[in-house]
Amino acid sequence: MGPLPDGLVLRTARPADVDRIGALLADRGADVDALDHRLAVQDPDLGYAACAVVVDGERVVSTALLLDETVRIGDVVVPAGQVELVATDREYEGRGLVRALMGWAHERSAQRGHLLQVMIGIPYFYRLFGYEYAVDMPRARTLQTAATTPRAPAGDDAPPSGPSLRRATPGDLPALAALQDAAQSAYDVAMPHPPARRRWLLEHDASTTWALERGGAVVGSVRTTPPDGGTVLVAEPAATDADAADLLLGAVVARFPHVTPRVVHRPLTVTGAAWEARLGPADELAEQYYVRVERPEALLDALRPVLTARLRAAGLDRREVVLSTFGRHYRMTVADDGALGPVVVGGPMQDPGAHRAAGVAPTSLADLLLGQRGMHGLARRHPDVYPGPDAELFEALFPPLTADLLTYYLPW
Repeated sequence: MGPLPDGLVLRTARPADVDRIGALLADRGADVDALDHRLAVQDPDLGYAACAVVVDGERVVSTALLLDETVRIGDVVVPAGQVELVATDREYEGRGLVRALMGWAHERSAQRGHLLQVMIGIPYFYRLFGYEYAVDMPRARTLQTAATTPRAPAGDDAPPSGPSLRRATPGDLPALAALQDAAQSAYDVAMPHPPARRRWLLEHDASTTWALERGGAVVGSVRTTPPDGGTVLVAEPAATDADAADLLLGAVVARFPHVTPRVVHRPLTVTGAAWEARLGPADELAEQYYVRVERPEALLDALRPVLTARLRAAGLDRREVVLSTFGRHYRMTVADDGALGPVVVGGPMQDPGAHRAAGVAPTSLADLLLGQRGMHGLARRHPDVYPGPDAELFEALFPPLTADLLTYYLPW
């Protein structure tokens, strides 16, 4: 925070900045971004301190917002951050303003105890700020058999005793949270919507949150985007059972009869199993979430219960575990009961194999800890990721993981 070159100043946003920030976001992104920003900073769970601006006098010329998240990895929940709503005035591009704002966001994230940052961002750009692609996004797949999908009545057209798909209300929030918790429970890695964002999503314009009601209870939910170019995106589907899943899909088709639904597939959920056969193939182009890990020792230390459980499940008798990122290494001793001890940070280890350690380039560390490839898959993609002579140990500690991350904006 403070002065920048050319008389610019980086500071926390203030209520008087809201309209100026909204105008900048609308100009560089979409009109809906201005509302989303207002919903975030005016929510008591977040507030103006979560937003920073660069100003030229009273003019807001760049901005960024840091959201609080939690990421569950196995049974461990770690605090995380997500940078969103980043924009710079065209006249001020190329002056390092986004770099300054990302520095602010990462400093604030560290102060709030976040152990990593996760985000959706434009291709490549955020790799300049320490992010790497690490977690596969769910794929949007075209609904192929809409004609054979049971079309449940929707909204005002539904009989009083029958199921209905209606816009979700604040009173539905506990039920929606429970549906998503159940949907994410089968995944190794999950990032839920925090309570504040669930409130914002009921009011913003970039998507609509729907609730499926059956017998007076909410049994399904989904987010949809406004129809665009003959397509509507159907995301974050969740249902209590297969019947509710069928009713939910039918109600969505009935709600949007003249457009083609593209469904963000969640394979390990009730809806994923019920809808799988009705969806076309996924696009094969890579799509991944960005992840940034500034202090690997802190994240590894938090994950010791998960790593200990994996070590015990593998039945391997080892005295220590050493993971090298070449410029540094991380050592955990193994107690007599098989529990991993605190992480001890060491210096450069350029030849981890000679120390019975695994080597992982820092650019692949987030993928190793959260991604779908694991040690085995990464070692076959990258020469600077390898398990060393103790492959059985490191492939057990770092297996491929399934992941389901819920973010403010939807992956296409």
